[in-house]
Amino acid sequence: MIARDANIDLNLLTALDALLEEQSVTAAADRLGLSGPAMSRALGRIRRTIGDPVLVRAGRHMVPTPRALEIRAEVRRLVEAARGVLAPTAPADPAQLARVFTLNANDLFVTSLGPRLVARVAEEAPQVVLRFLGESHIDVPLLRDGAADLELGVIDSREPEIRREELFVDRSVAVVREGHPLTTGKLTARRFADASHLNFSRRGRLTGPVDAALAARGLRRKVIATVPTFAASLMMVRDSDAVGLTNERAGVATVRGLGLRMLPIPLELPPMTMEMAWHPRQDADAGHRWLRGLVRETVLESLRDAPPDDV
Repeated sequence: MIARDANIDLNLLTALDALLEEQSVTAAADRLGLSGPAMSRALGRIRRTIGDPVLVRAGRHMVPTPRALEIRAEVRRLVEAARGVLAPTAPADPAQLARVFTLNANDLFVTSLGPRLVARVAEEAPQVVLRFLGESHIDVPLLRDGAADLELGVIDSREPEIRREELFVDRSVAVVREGHPLTTGKLTARRFADASHLNFSRRGRLTGPVDAALAARGLRRKVIATVPTFAASLMMVRDSDAVGLTNERAGVATVRGLGLRMLPIPLELPPMTMEMAWHPRQDADAGHRWLRGLVRETVLESLRDAPPDDV
């Protein structure tokens, strides 16, 4: 529970949710349309109510206390539940839909699907805003907690209630700059392993399925760096002799746009099923159904308009 006082002002939950997300009194006030002094007073009341400072100053910024981190997900869930009870039924016409949808996806999906999806939303539902979240280095139940409406990519959630829908099946390919030595001659497993490799991993991992497949052949690659995002890896590949990894279908448009080359990896690697996932409480929501349909259509259009290279 947030407080023991039966007469607590439930508006404090909304203020607390904004404060914990923005980690700034000024930004939280702007988000809720309040003045700075009003939000400061709300923070003071929250501190007295739960007996914790909630946010404390660290240099020029504010950071949440351990108690604030402990209750953040529950506060978000309660606020989302209240909005669901009080909000009117979403109109069937997307043109009348005024809503913010939060999507959790890695930047490979955002860069490949984002522009087309944003354009479709602007055309069909001009009052809808899409908020893309970057993947965290730790696994958090964003769908269950209500912090995200939709998750896109390889879904490794272990929550049994989560709904999933397959979008397409992808595979890993190598990506290199134009003129890279591996673009000439036959690319063997040995040549591939002997190159300098660059990983992108949100958790900072240095190994993955490629390394397991190489090990099965008695080979080992040299990983010179790992970066947290797909975009960062492509920028480094473009300006070096490093060999990066991408998804053949999801990454093709971005790779082509940067003038890079995709190469087949001469190994047996497991396929990757790209999905969208959501919490069952969103099943019957008209606005969410519209969003899922739009994502489905946009993915199909993107795959049709940007077929993979012959790798």
